[in-house]
Amino acid sequence: MTKNLDATGLKSIVNSYDLFFIDIWGVVHNGINLNKASIEVLENLSNLNKEFVLLTNAPRPNITVINFLEKMGLNKNFFDNVFTSGEAALKYLIKDLKNKKFFHIGPPRDFDLFKSFQENKVSNINESDYLLCSGLFDDLDDLNYYKNLLIDHISKKMICTNPDLVVDRGEKREYCAGSIAKIFEEINGEVTYFGKPYPPVYNLSSDTKNKKILCIGDNLNTDIRGANIQNYDSLLITSGIHRKEISKVELNNVIEKYNAKIDYFQTNLKW
Repeated sequence: MTKNLDATGLKSIVNSYDLFFIDIWGVVHNGINLNKASIEVLENLSNLNKEFVLLTNAPRPNITVINFLEKMGLNKNFFDNVFTSGEAALKYLIKDLKNKKFFHIGPPRDFDLFKSFQENKVSNINESDYLLCSGLFDDLDDLNYYKNLLIDHISKKMICTNPDLVVDRGEKREYCAGSIAKIFEEINGEVTYFGKPYPPVYNLSSDTKNKKILCIGDNLNTDIRGANIQNYDSLLITSGIHRKEISKVELNNVIEKYNAKIDYFQTNLKW
């Protein structure tokens, strides 16, 4: 049975778990400001010597997200806990595709993802061996544009470095790389994903063997589905990406819509 932790807090179940995977965007911050109650959770977990990973579907290396969090004011003691989908993708790209030419779909701010092999980036999609998708081009949020761009290139593999479909930056909702990847699959293209809910990102970010694990996040498609796939317990933060859906219908109906299972929920992550 799903349990509401709004009254009792995470502290009421903390001793039941060895490792916590905690989403960043939507839990630790909203894209603009840190959530103070969530930071208090991190501090308490640290004081109890509990292991936790700040696991995020961000299409950039760890260091880029760490720098972003530092500007927000996150305590430097937590930087070693950060792991991104971009970091997981980078390990694969360097190992298996470093000498292949690629066409990048995404904004210039993501260029640090391929800094070590940027000479293989081509500006003409026809010259590429594979497609590297980290998001949308700046000022191009019409998904039909990407369908038209990709329709003649379904023989190439796409590497998606952020499986999220959308993200909320404050009150503004934006498409993510996962929306482009979904379009590519709909026209029969092949996509390799890095990030939640896909299993490799969990094992790359921490030693999960023989540990009781709780995944905390606001996204049923990624945070919670990832927990379900791995048979980890899950805590859904209901003020995040699904808040408007949850406000209109019962929480259980929203969970059923996404074919998900949750063990706990909180409005916001609180100790």
